[in-house]
Amino acid sequence: MSSPNPPGHPANASTALAPVKRMQDLTPRAIVEELDRYIVGQKAAKRAVAVALRNRWRRQQVPPPMRDEIAPKNIMLIGPTGVGKTEIARRLARLAGAPFVKVEASKFTEVGYVGRDVDSMVRDLAETAFSMLRDEERERLRPRARENAEERLLDVLLQPTPRARPVAGAVSSTMPASPAPSPEPPADNATRESLRKLMREGKLDDKMVEIDTSDSPASFVDVFSGTGMEEMVLNLRDMMPQGARKTKRRRLPLPEALEVLTEEEANKLIDVERLQKDAIRRAEQSGIIFIDEIDKVAGREGGGGGGPDVSREGVQRDLLPIVEGSTVSTKYGPLKTDHVLFIAAGAFHVSKPKDMIPELQGRFPIRVELESLTDDDFVRILTEPENALTKQYVALLATEKVTLEIHDDAVAEIARIATSVNSRMENIGARRLHTIMERVLDDLAFEAPSLGQTTIPITAAYVRERLDGILKDEDLSQYIL
Repeated sequence: MSSPNPPGHPANASTALAPVKRMQDLTPRAIVEELDRYIVGQKAAKRAVAVALRNRWRRQQVPPPMRDEIAPKNIMLIGPTGVGKTEIARRLARLAGAPFVKVEASKFTEVGYVGRDVDSMVRDLAETAFSMLRDEERERLRPRARENAEERLLDVLLQPTPRARPVAGAVSSTMPASPAPSPEPPADNATRESLRKLMREGKLDDKMVEIDTSDSPASFVDVFSGTGMEEMVLNLRDMMPQGARKTKRRRLPLPEALEVLTEEEANKLIDVERLQKDAIRRAEQSGIIFIDEIDKVAGREGGGGGGPDVSREGVQRDLLPIVEGSTVSTKYGPLKTDHVLFIAAGAFHVSKPKDMIPELQGRFPIRVELESLTDDDFVRILTEPENALTKQYVALLATEKVTLEIHDDAVAEIARIATSVNSRMENIGARRLHTIMERVLDDLAFEAPSLGQTTIPITAAYVRERLDGILKDEDLSQYIL
């Protein structure tokens, strides 16, 4: 049972790169407590992923000969949409500071069909690991990069003014040519330090400066990346020579120029070759791949003898070596998937886990069934998590000086309606709360700028007033809620 943010919702995005705690401090109990801050209920699923994450740390403490033999215990989460499957995996990865990739099994097709190759999920994991490490390295090198950027800006600010060109004909042709003018002496250190002080105090923020920045336009090889032709793109990239970076003259306000130059200097300081090796190592030892909608590729073998079922079974066969452990070529080097943790999820309304090919079933030894949501769960989801939906709306309208007072009876009424609508129509779990809350607060959100400073109480009566007409019209409720 998750907080109401669906997968991909901005509230779920995170720029945090480092783990919340050191890995040795992340005991299974501590992991569950951390997940409880964002996800309501689902104790069995939380325990399963907590133990899986702790086992990764335990494996690192085992002597090398045994360490290589300990494979991760992959997990399959079974339950309807909107109950927290993706959120549990995403929060787990953020907690551990691990590279995390979410893919949908239904987007992959068997080799020979039009679609994405299953190997692309491993390449995405390598890309994510490299991006994480690059951002961490940039942050570590930022103080030094900023100093270098300041020096470049001071060089621009202290550039000598060009001498006036002599007027044509002003010098007699009989006179000997004058020697080339000597370059301007460099500005003294006192002037430089004075400018540095002014720049750091923000007294030059209004000044516009012209800087030269490196410009590396995407090659035609990059245009084809992510189109299902990953192998061809990798081969082309290896064959094509790396072109020289071009410089581009830009005129920017000084603070913006300082940020641009700081990023550029940080990139210069990064040891890319070492970073690539570290990224592969982190992806291999800590990576988590979340395969959603795996039930969409679980079809009974030989059930139809043709059509899309052939492709579905083919996807399972292609997934098998990846999950079992194989080596995939990425642009950062070969990546072994032997110790990558795979978490699969699916509703399994039509098919069942036993409909998958036996070899693939065996690679997901831990299976957890997530519970459907009840009225009480919805109440907790609306109030308890740190990013609870009610808290989000209160914060949003507070920016317009409108104070929302959402009463307990209103929360209970919203929860009751969500449960009722889910039972009568498609059960989409906590995602239903988004639709209902948006409908309840639609007028307020529209009129808030013109209301001025005011307090609006949201009661059960207010909720019923906004939704009763829709709920009574069965056809209308199917479209609106």
